[in-house]
Amino acid sequence: MNLPLLPTISTFFIVLSAILVAIGWNLILKRRIEAHKKVMLGAGAAALTFFIIYVSRTLFVGNTAFGGPDELKIYYTVFLIFHITLATIGAVMGLVTIYWGLKNRLDKHRKIGPFTSVVWFFTAITGVTVYLLLYVFYEGGHTTSVFKAILGG
Repeated sequence: MNLPLLPTISTFFIVLSAILVAIGWNLILKRRIEAHKKVMLGAGAAALTFFIIYVSRTLFVGNTAFGGPDELKIYYTVFLIFHITLATIGAVMGLVTIYWGLKNRLDKHRKIGPFTSVVWFFTAITGVTVYLLLYVFYEGGHTTSVFKAILGG
């Protein structure tokens, strides 16, 4: 199996972010506030690293089309739209949750934090599923960069 480097690395970072969120959740339950803060900032950094790799790859290399059977493409597309929507909501919620934590707005941070964590876990799970469908279960389809698509070539 020949896995593509950048998607594999970016998927690693999204999984790492979810693992760190789980560790951070456990730490706050144990009242280890400073450790919770550090681990959750690490989770945010891992998610940001994913995002930078993903956007860079999308712009310069492109997105990979689904290479599986035609009869599954509609299901894949619906699943991908669900994942992208979930990831967008999770990212915004994550930024807000981190912001409120850093600004010591702990009343709001405590209310949104558990929901943000659950959304992020599902984002990571669906992201790994997209990766598996694109690169492991099926051979990836055609890839075109945004610049090539716009400028031709």
